[in-house]
Amino acid sequence: MGDATAWIDQGRRARREGRPDDARRAYAEAIEACRGPAHRRLLLEALRGLARIERDLGDPAAALALYEEAVAVARQTDDALTLAHTVRHLGDVHRETGRDDLAEPFYREALAIYRGHPETAPLELANAIRPLAIVEERAGRSAEARRLWHEARDLYAAAGVEAGYAECASRMEALPAPEEPLP
Repeated sequence: MGDATAWIDQGRRARREGRPDDARRAYAEAIEACRGPAHRRLLLEALRGLARIERDLGDPAAALALYEEAVAVARQTDDALTLAHTVRHLGDVHRETGRDDLAEPFYREALAIYRGHPETAPLELANAIRPLAIVEERAGRSAEARRLWHEARDLYAAAGVEAGYAECASRMEALPAPEEPLP
């Protein structure tokens, strides 16, 4: 599967260099080169790469279809963290198109996988908590949103990601004040 690997590498390079059309072509070639059960990991990588390009180019419908296929392929592998990452990005596309109701179950699934995996990096966990906090906030579930923003803030702090910490702190501050318990 050297051809597929070469196409994937070419797609990555083209994306880094700001050549989305070239990246799109390279990932599409990689997908065609590795269809079939023997090449699931390469197919998954190519599908995810092309989905990122479609998101970059503002085509959520194309990205959605690619992420849906990527999730199906990821479910056939034994790589839980890749599955979580792919499921989270599928949720992102739904959220970005205003479908928080469809995004939420994917975020919850990704978060459950990340929380249950011993090799989950704090930054990866924070990046999974953040979009679920947005969904909770938009749904008016302020207490749960606050809890999630707080957790993500602490994880971003631990990872040294100042922008993530600042966003979480700002979002928490903008939420309505928690209700006082009745006496």
